[in-house]
Amino acid sequence: MPSKLVIKLNSPKGNAFYLLGVARKYSRMLGLNTKQVHDEMTQSDYENLIKTFEKYFSEYVTLQP
Repeated sequence: MPSKLVIKLNSPKGNAFYLLGVARKYSRMLGLNTKQVHDEMTQSDYENLIKTFEKYFSEYVTLQP
């Protein structure tokens, strides 16, 4: 696993599409169900997306405001 990734949420990389792409990549690397993670992240608003992302990937990715 690479060193811990840092994503600034107020930067272009903080948008939902980028975060979904990172989630897909890390889901595959960690052997998670990619579709399940994606569905959970997109079932509500951006706040839910962030909370779900952190639930699965906070050990590997730091999200900064």
